[in-house]
Amino acid sequence: MHTDSHPLPAPVKRLLSLLPAAPGSRLFATALNLALVRHLPDDVRAALRAKRLRLCALDAGLAFDFTWDGAAFRPAARGQEPDLTISASLHDFAQLAARKEDPDTLFFSRRLLMEGDTELGLMVKNTLDAIDGPVFDPRSLAPHRVLAAHRSRASSGGPAVQDS
Repeated sequence: MHTDSHPLPAPVKRLLSLLPAAPGSRLFATALNLALVRHLPDDVRAALRAKRLRLCALDAGLAFDFTWDGAAFRPAARGQEPDLTISASLHDFAQLAARKEDPDTLFFSRRLLMEGDTELGLMVKNTLDAIDGPVFDPRSLAPHRVLAAHRSRASSGGPAVQDS
Protein backbone atom coordinates (compact mmCIF):
# COMPACT_ATOMS: atom_id res chain seq x y z
CA MET A 1 0.00 0.00 0.00
CA HIS A 2 1.09 3.55 -0.74
CA THR A 3 3.04 5.25 2.05
CA ASP A 4 0.85 7.80 3.77
CA SER A 5 2.00 11.37 3.23
CA HIS A 6 0.20 12.37 6.44
CA PRO A 7 1.54 9.89 9.01
CA LEU A 8 0.11 9.78 12.50
CA PRO A 9 2.56 10.63 15.27
CA ALA A 10 3.86 7.39 16.82
CA PRO A 11 2.34 8.07 20.29
CA VAL A 12 -1.10 8.68 18.74
CA LYS A 13 -0.83 5.52 16.65
CA ARG A 14 0.16 3.48 19.73
CA LEU A 15 -2.72 4.91 21.76
CA LEU A 16 -5.31 4.31 19.01
CA SER A 17 -4.14 0.75 18.41
CA LEU A 18 -4.79 -0.06 22.09
CA LEU A 19 -8.47 0.88 21.96
CA PRO A 20 -10.92 -2.03 22.19
CA ALA A 21 -12.81 -2.81 18.98
CA ALA A 22 -16.42 -2.90 20.23
CA PRO A 23 -16.85 0.73 21.35
CA GLY A 24 -15.21 1.98 18.15
CA SER A 25 -17.51 -0.14 16.00
CA ARG A 26 -20.52 1.14 17.94
CA LEU A 27 -19.46 4.77 17.43
CA PHE A 28 -18.73 4.14 13.77
CA ALA A 29 -22.15 2.51 13.21
CA THR A 30 -23.75 5.53 14.91
CA ALA A 31 -21.83 7.89 12.63
CA LEU A 32 -22.93 5.91 9.56
CA ASN A 33 -26.55 6.07 10.72
CA LEU A 34 -26.34 9.83 11.16
CA ALA A 35 -24.48 10.52 7.91
CA LEU A 36 -25.53 7.86 5.40
CA VAL A 37 -28.84 6.14 6.07
CA ARG A 38 -30.96 8.92 4.57
CA HIS A 39 -28.96 8.63 1.33
CA LEU A 40 -29.30 4.87 0.81
CA PRO A 41 -31.70 3.79 -1.95
CA ASP A 42 -33.95 0.80 -1.28
CA ASP A 43 -31.99 -1.51 -3.62
CA VAL A 44 -28.76 -0.74 -1.77
CA ARG A 45 -30.45 -1.33 1.59
CA ALA A 46 -31.61 -4.73 0.33
CA ALA A 47 -28.16 -5.64 -1.01
CA LEU A 48 -26.45 -4.65 2.26
CA ARG A 49 -28.81 -6.64 4.48
CA ALA A 50 -26.85 -9.02 6.73
CA LYS A 51 -23.54 -8.23 5.01
CA ARG A 52 -20.58 -7.91 7.32
CA LEU A 53 -18.29 -5.01 6.54
CA ARG A 54 -14.98 -3.91 8.03
CA LEU A 55 -13.35 -0.52 7.70
CA CYS A 56 -9.62 -0.51 8.55
CA ALA A 57 -7.60 2.62 9.25
CA LEU A 58 -4.27 0.97 8.64
CA ASP A 59 -2.07 3.77 9.95
CA ALA A 60 -3.97 3.88 13.25
CA GLY A 61 -4.34 0.15 13.80
CA LEU A 62 -8.13 0.60 13.96
CA ALA A 63 -10.82 -1.61 12.47
CA PHE A 64 -14.59 -1.10 12.67
CA ASP A 65 -16.87 -4.06 12.02
CA PHE A 66 -20.50 -3.37 11.21
CA THR A 67 -23.53 -4.75 9.44
CA TRP A 68 -26.82 -3.47 8.00
CA ASP A 69 -29.91 -5.00 9.62
CA GLY A 70 -32.40 -3.58 7.12
CA ALA A 71 -33.09 -0.42 9.12
CA ALA A 72 -29.75 0.74 10.51
CA PHE A 73 -26.06 0.01 10.70
CA ARG A 74 -25.14 -2.02 13.76
CA PRO A 75 -21.76 -2.87 15.26
CA ALA A 76 -20.70 -6.43 14.49
CA ALA A 77 -18.65 -8.62 16.78
CA ARG A 78 -15.28 -9.72 15.52
CA GLY A 79 -14.81 -13.37 14.82
CA GLN A 80 -16.50 -13.88 11.50
CA GLU A 81 -14.77 -12.95 8.29
CA PRO A 82 -16.32 -9.79 6.78
CA ASP A 83 -17.91 -9.90 3.34
CA LEU A 84 -16.01 -6.72 2.45
CA THR A 85 -12.99 -5.01 3.99
CA ILE A 86 -12.11 -1.46 2.98
CA SER A 87 -8.70 -0.19 4.11
CA ALA A 88 -6.94 3.17 3.89
CA SER A 89 -5.22 5.71 6.12
CA LEU A 90 -7.24 7.96 8.43
CA HIS A 91 -6.26 10.92 6.28
CA ASP A 92 -7.46 9.26 3.08
CA PHE A 93 -10.77 8.23 4.69
CA ALA A 94 -11.24 11.84 5.85
CA GLN A 95 -10.48 13.07 2.33
CA LEU A 96 -13.03 10.63 0.89
CA ALA A 97 -15.69 11.63 3.40
CA ALA A 98 -15.15 15.32 2.69
CA ARG A 99 -15.24 14.65 -1.08
CA LYS A 100 -11.74 16.08 -1.47
CA GLU A 101 -10.43 12.84 -2.94
CA ASP A 102 -11.90 10.40 -5.45
CA PRO A 103 -12.11 6.70 -4.49
CA ASP A 104 -10.91 5.60 -7.92
CA THR A 105 -7.81 7.77 -7.61
CA LEU A 106 -7.06 6.34 -4.19
CA PHE A 107 -7.74 2.80 -5.38
CA PHE A 108 -5.50 3.02 -8.45
CA SER A 109 -2.74 4.70 -6.45
CA ARG A 110 -2.99 1.80 -3.97
CA ARG A 111 -4.04 4.05 -1.10
CA LEU A 112 -7.50 2.43 -0.84
CA LEU A 113 -7.83 -1.35 -0.69
CA MET A 114 -10.98 -3.45 -1.05
CA GLU A 115 -10.90 -7.12 -0.21
CA GLY A 116 -13.67 -9.70 -0.32
CA ASP A 117 -16.92 -9.42 -2.26
CA THR A 118 -15.92 -7.24 -5.22
CA GLU A 119 -19.52 -6.77 -6.37
CA LEU A 120 -20.44 -5.48 -2.91
CA GLY A 121 -17.39 -3.19 -2.93
CA LEU A 122 -18.36 -1.74 -6.29
CA MET A 123 -21.93 -1.16 -5.10
CA VAL A 124 -20.67 0.64 -1.95
CA LYS A 125 -18.32 2.79 -4.05
CA ASN A 126 -21.01 3.66 -6.60
CA THR A 127 -23.51 4.47 -3.85
CA LEU A 128 -21.08 6.83 -2.16
CA ASP A 129 -20.19 8.41 -5.53
CA ALA A 130 -23.88 9.09 -6.20
CA ILE A 131 -24.35 11.12 -3.01
CA ASP A 132 -24.19 14.85 -3.66
CA GLY A 133 -21.95 16.85 -1.38
CA PRO A 134 -19.82 15.63 1.50
CA VAL A 135 -20.89 12.30 2.97
CA PHE A 136 -19.81 13.30 6.43
CA ASP A 137 -20.32 16.57 8.22
CA PRO A 138 -18.33 16.56 11.48
CA ARG A 139 -20.97 18.87 12.98
CA SER A 140 -23.42 15.93 12.85
CA LEU A 141 -21.36 14.23 15.57
CA ALA A 142 -21.67 17.09 18.04
CA PRO A 143 -22.86 15.47 21.29
CA HIS A 144 -26.14 17.38 21.37
CA ARG A 145 -26.97 16.29 17.80
CA VAL A 146 -26.10 12.64 18.43
CA LEU A 147 -28.28 12.59 21.56
CA ALA A 148 -31.15 14.35 19.78
CA ALA A 149 -31.03 11.86 16.88
CA HIS A 150 -30.91 8.93 19.30
CA ARG A 151 -33.88 10.28 21.28
CA SER A 152 -35.85 10.92 18.10
CA ARG A 153 -35.32 7.36 16.82
CA ALA A 154 -36.13 5.88 20.22
CA SER A 155 -39.35 7.89 20.65
CA SER A 156 -40.56 7.18 17.10
CA GLY A 157 -39.96 3.46 17.41
CA GLY A 158 -37.23 3.73 14.77
CA PRO A 159 -33.84 2.08 15.00
CA ALA A 160 -31.82 3.15 17.99
CA VAL A 161 -28.14 2.34 17.87
CA GLN A 162 -27.51 -0.78 19.90
CA ASP A 163 -25.43 -3.93 19.98
CA SER A 164 -25.95 -6.60 17.38
